[in-house]
Amino acid sequence: MGSGRLPAAFMNPGTSSFVDFLSQVSPDRLPRLADLTSDGSPAHLTPEATTIVALVFPGGVVLAGDRRATSGNVIANRDMDKLFRTDEFSAVAIAGAAGIGIELAKLFQVELEHYEKREGRPLSLEGKANRLATMIRSNLGLAMQGFVVVPLLVGYDTARGEGRIFSYDPVGGCYEEHRYHSIGSGSVYAKGALKKLYREDLTEADAALAALQALYDAADDDSATGGPDLQRGIYPLVDVITEEGHRRMSTEEVESLARTVVAGRAERPDGPTAPVR
Repeated sequence: MGSGRLPAAFMNPGTSSFVDFLSQVSPDRLPRLADLTSDGSPAHLTPEATTIVALVFPGGVVLAGDRRATSGNVIANRDMDKLFRTDEFSAVAIAGAAGIGIELAKLFQVELEHYEKREGRPLSLEGKANRLATMIRSNLGLAMQGFVVVPLLVGYDTARGEGRIFSYDPVGGCYEEHRYHSIGSGSVYAKGALKKLYREDLTEADAALAALQALYDAADDDSATGGPDLQRGIYPLVDVITEEGHRRMSTEEVESLARTVVAGRAERPDGPTAPVR
């Protein structure tokens, strides 16, 4: 029988990184899932999260995601939540292997909470971006076997007074994106839409509307991306982060914007066009 004492790792001064602590105390709880590849292709083992878009506007950043998850050519889920509030001034969205992505996002939430409790202050936004890169790098083995997770980190930089966007590659490379970005299977079409819709002077409402237009274009050309489902009442999720903190737009707000987009597409199926100058 044990002595009833906590392991030594709990008593040591330790590190401000919860991931490092967990790797010492209970490494099997990290989202590495080494046994998942034993009986087949990743497509048959975990659903895939699809399209995410983000864009900055004066005073903040908007993050939006469709709700569909796929497993091969099958719709695995119609109302998945791919957006995660990580702290008061940041959020993460996921594309790729959904199960690992969700665990990664939740572990990142704990990582930021742990750091703030240990250090008495929150990480800077760039610090958060670098911590997430390290966590993604630890998933390299699974990424090489097909279980790729590609997150997108957005946040309000309180030091600079602006919204910022950080993207990643499967091996943990971290890149700051300017103005707008998209990840996932429909990202090519979403970025094409944002390229013509984006303006430097967008309001918060305009930025959210542009995000929904981009997701609609992605769903129009990418079968893995779900568009607004008016019959089931399933709409994209939209998070807004400003100096006031993180806020998820209500279902009623997003529904109103989505119906505006759908009504506009009835008149112009290809969507709004950018002015020619």
